[in-house]
Amino acid sequence: MLKARFRSILALMLALVATFTISCSSVTAATKTAPKYTPAQIEQIQQYVPALEEFRARMSELQTMIQQRRWVDVGTFIHGPLGELRLSMNRVAANLSPQDKEAAREAAKDIYSDLVRIDQAAKEANSQKAVSNFRSVLQEFDAFLNLIPKA
Repeated sequence: MLKARFRSILALMLALVATFTISCSSVTAATKTAPKYTPAQIEQIQQYVPALEEFRARMSELQTMIQQRRWVDVGTFIHGPLGELRLSMNRVAANLSPQDKEAAREAAKDIYSDLVRIDQAAKEANSQKAVSNFRSVLQEFDAFLNLIPKA
């Protein structure tokens, strides 16, 4: 009888030690090594990168137009060549991880709002407002591009 009771107590103690050990083990180490994106997801996202990089490169054209106060050209450029920017950004954002998706959508929305403000500044011939919003566009665009996983 004493032996059976000893085994019960020993089994209980082993269960407690096992529970304590498992609860103290680090699960975050295992999740950090898991890839954030599958190769297929990266491939899908990378389809939009060349267009986004071209949009980013063409921002220097917009900057020149603002500096030269070519207001009609500023509005035309925003509605013309940059017209597809928001769509491309939203397509990329839709394919990002849940952590990055919200930040990417917010950046895309902010860029669009700033471009609207630049367009409004062009209609008002307000170079100070246009330059301020242009700087904001560049910062937000770079932040957006940094969210995109590298191939």
